[in-house]
Amino acid sequence: MKVLLLGSGGREHALARAIAKSPKLTELITAPGNPGTAKLGRNVFVDLNSPSAIRELAEKLQPDLVVIGPEAPLVVGAADELRAHNFPVFGPDKAAARLEGSKAFAKTIMQAALVPTAASVACKTLAEAREALERFGAPYVVKQDGLAAGKGVVVTSDLSAATRHAEACIETLADPHVPAVVIEEFLDGPEASVFCLSDGKTVLPLPAAQDFKRAYDNNEGPNTGGMGAYSPLPWAPEDLAERTATEIAQPVIDEMAKRGTPFVGLLYVGLALTTRGPRVVEFNVRFGDPETQSVLERIDSDLLEYFWAAATGSLSAMPEFAVSPEAVVNVVLAAPGYPEAPQKGGVITGVEAAEGIKGVHVIHAGTAIGEDGTLRASGGRVLSVVARGEDLDSARARAYEAMEKIHLDGGYYRSDIAGF
Repeated sequence: MKVLLLGSGGREHALARAIAKSPKLTELITAPGNPGTAKLGRNVFVDLNSPSAIRELAEKLQPDLVVIGPEAPLVVGAADELRAHNFPVFGPDKAAARLEGSKAFAKTIMQAALVPTAASVACKTLAEAREALERFGAPYVVKQDGLAAGKGVVVTSDLSAATRHAEACIETLADPHVPAVVIEEFLDGPEASVFCLSDGKTVLPLPAAQDFKRAYDNNEGPNTGGMGAYSPLPWAPEDLAERTATEIAQPVIDEMAKRGTPFVGLLYVGLALTTRGPRVVEFNVRFGDPETQSVLERIDSDLLEYFWAAATGSLSAMPEFAVSPEAVVNVVLAAPGYPEAPQKGGVITGVEAAEGIKGVHVIHAGTAIGEDGTLRASGGRVLSVVARGEDLDSARARAYEAMEKIHLDGGYYRSDIAGF
């Protein structure tokens, strides 16, 4: 089976590793890819924001399956364009991708599907936002309505900071007719992520994971796209993934189908395990980064078979995923200045030494090969170390042992991933 994988980040390198393990794979092409995906197949360039360019590439390559990694091409309709030309696609159409593209729309679907979530108000004006902030009180939760690469959410007890973020969201959208920001009640309790595959009817969950959004240790600093993750979650209910699929993902998938916009692909369910039970924090319409690196490493099933089954409407014939009992910890190395102003171009060394440690591999995210042949930073989250172990303690120890072998001037990472 020839597979075209769209994307260039750490999530796509992790997906490429999983796909490359399939005995059914004949060729893997990643567009545009990164130095990590280049070792697993072939990289080709494509503009991920252009559905027509993606379709033209598919027509040239004639893949048996297209797997769409990032949210941006999904929200602009890449899957629609591909399906209109008879390419099987793992990833939702533009209408279904609104579950991530608009938080206000996602709230509407949750309410219709009777899914537990935080009370919220979708605001078009600053006056509405101020009224909602006063209504819910501190801690304030302010979410940009559209895509923000995981960095559009501010949680703060500072009313002025919350107001400034709401104002910035409204100014960015500059459209008084649609919501620009969503103000929510604060949900107490730890957060968890559950990925669910869907073919538009059937839902199959992957194991739960937890990521770390804040830039620095002890959950301090600004929100980021994610600084690390781990799986399994010893503190969470053993049936969390199964209950999430049954009580949250399946009703949402059913509601989307009822509306004539079936959801095919990966539904990411971000949860808060509150004192009142699980509540949905957010939906994404693709694999989360960095949780993907930890979750996929625990899957012993042939993931390519499942992606194909989802894309072709045959997921109900697939068994539950075979999951390794081993634990996986993933630690992200960020460029200096991330997330506000990441500095690019720094030389990265020590990757081979890190991968020489048992149970460890390195996932490329924001890396590129320089003109001199050296590995260099090209993004905010540069790479991540993924380590397996018989338990979380051993996996965590291996991850940090490996990370210490990697050097990037000014680069930093959190030292408390999976440290509870």
